[in-house]
Amino acid sequence: MRNAPFWWIFLGFLFLLDLYVFQVMRHLTTGASARGRMLMHGSYWVISILSLGLIVFLPTLFSKNAGQVARSLLFALIAGLFLAKLLAAVFFLTDDVRRALQWGVTKIVNNKQASVDNKATDLITRSAFLSWAGMLAGSGLFGALAYGMGNRYRYQVKNIPLYFSSLPAAFNGLRIAHLSDIHAGSFTDRTAVEKGVEMILAQRPDLILFTGDLVNNLASEMEPYLDLFARLRAPLGVYSILGNHDYADYVRWNSVEEKQENLRTLKAMQQKMGWRLLLNEQALVEKDGDKLLLLGVENWSAKLRFPKYGDLARAYADGQAAPFKILMSHDPSHWRAEVCEGYRDIALTLSGHTHGMQFGVELPGMRWSPVQYFYNEWAGLYENKEQKLYVNTGFGFIGYPGRVGFLPEITLIELFSKD
Repeated sequence: MRNAPFWWIFLGFLFLLDLYVFQVMRHLTTGASARGRMLMHGSYWVISILSLGLIVFLPTLFSKNAGQVARSLLFALIAGLFLAKLLAAVFFLTDDVRRALQWGVTKIVNNKQASVDNKATDLITRSAFLSWAGMLAGSGLFGALAYGMGNRYRYQVKNIPLYFSSLPAAFNGLRIAHLSDIHAGSFTDRTAVEKGVEMILAQRPDLILFTGDLVNNLASEMEPYLDLFARLRAPLGVYSILGNHDYADYVRWNSVEEKQENLRTLKAMQQKMGWRLLLNEQALVEKDGDKLLLLGVENWSAKLRFPKYGDLARAYADGQAAPFKILMSHDPSHWRAEVCEGYRDIALTLSGHTHGMQFGVELPGMRWSPVQYFYNEWAGLYENKEQKLYVNTGFGFIGYPGRVGFLPEITLIELFSKD
């Protein structure tokens, strides 16, 4: 097993976390009958030990030959239990810190009163409120993740009007369907996916732009859905780029040639669907004599853990010109790192990648997701002077087979002239 020391350390941490949560559980169940306590305690450890056992086999589960449905469900179960216990442990730890501080203060007071009472005060009892709050918080998180599994095909259309002073007159009112992160390898319901495709077509877009991650890793994941996504047509065309998962860097290959063949097959599939894949290049879109320039780069990230395949300089210098430019770049960190300062005439950048972490809160006036601690731009619209970035939170899903807060997205962007 690769990274064996890490796995053993991680398993040890999880086992200690299980012990920690169990101590609180044992405290809270002291009032139950002996049979009830045995049932609850036994169930807890059976589930915990099974989870630990499954983690040992995670590398096998995430190999390219593993069954996708079982893999997703097992991953969701393990991750959900871990996060629920971790959240509960935050409450328990808060209580333990309180108890330690209170015990310390009491100890000092007792020492000062040693002439009156030399007996140390008993340990401060655990707070029932914080203990139950921790259990309820952990259970609530697990329940939310379970509920979110019913949202993974609940597609929503977001209408985004954008205004630009440099927009040519012929493109005033242009309707762009922006899609990202299909992740075909995660799909298990063809009928539901078909409804999503129909929703895209129902928007009557003039132009369809896809910003990467067609699959999780393997080109073969797209085969059952080729005919569905081949139905996507628009008067001005369908254009696409590659995302980090499309390069299949996250699975083991028998040879470099095998990996390269996978990528060649994926590129050919996009051509077969009628999509024009932009690989560090540009495409000129014309309408009524006016021109719009599309630039498409391969995956480029400002985050070190993701490789840089993209070359914006090459795409930009491809030889064509137009007064209005749209860049398709999978990773939104590219925008602030390179586009904003080096390419100020790129009016609009379209990205995906983050998925909104498939977990968060999106309400009027409030938006939160853990992914915001890793990405400054992670969902929706961002502006820097005259430049705009839109981050689509994804059509599909990966890892956790669900969506909490951030539903699968179809973005309809409408371009308007400021004047």
